[in-house]
Amino acid sequence: MMASIQTREIQYTAADGTTLMGYFAAPEHTAPVAGIIVSPEWWGRNEYTEQRARELAAHGYAALAIDLYGDKKVTTDAKQAYAWMMQTFEHTDTNVIRSSAGLAALAAQPEVNQDKLAAIGFCYGGKVILDLARSGASLKAVVTFHANLSAQTPVEKDHVQAEILVLHGEKDSMVSLADVENFKTEMSNANVKYTVIVLKDAKHGFSNPLADERAKANGVDLAYNAKAEKDGLSAMYDLLQRQLG
Repeated sequence: MMASIQTREIQYTAADGTTLMGYFAAPEHTAPVAGIIVSPEWWGRNEYTEQRARELAAHGYAALAIDLYGDKKVTTDAKQAYAWMMQTFEHTDTNVIRSSAGLAALAAQPEVNQDKLAAIGFCYGGKVILDLARSGASLKAVVTFHANLSAQTPVEKDHVQAEILVLHGEKDSMVSLADVENFKTEMSNANVKYTVIVLKDAKHGFSNPLADERAKANGVDLAYNAKAEKDGLSAMYDLLQRQLG
């Protein structure tokens, strides 16, 4: 049985001075529950990200769809999304600073058990939460969907607290299978508990039903794959249940 949920917007400020707007969803009338940040695709904190937060709340978790660009900026234009994303890479710590602020905002909510925190991320947002985990953040689980897996510098040994699940599309032209192998090597060398699932016939963006529409409008190699989405979400909820209860 799915829980009745409540939602609200939460304004918070990152250490770099950026004003961020998160979208919070949690079960109604509950003792504090495990909390999960939801890190968006490069389009920004849009309805898709908010939908994922509501789904997590219906499954009994508190979730915060985080803002990485400031002022809740969103777009459907790939050139604009790329420009905003690249701005966050100009300083190596920007995304860790902003995702850390989101994690802190989530943990501060009365509905959240701050001893049980996790993060999920999609595409660019997947890279963001991997870097958050690499920074040593207090996370029990991290799940990425079609994420950029690269690190500027390999993570230090025994520095990652989270168990990591990477969901990768077999036919992803943006993140190669060689990139996946490099990630596995990095994680193994750092003594990280991780799993990589390569989803058959799936391309970049496989979890988003709007991927085909965005691909056509922007000339980028994205595609939705319903089976990959379903299988990926199932694996995600298995990990969350195991690590968060």
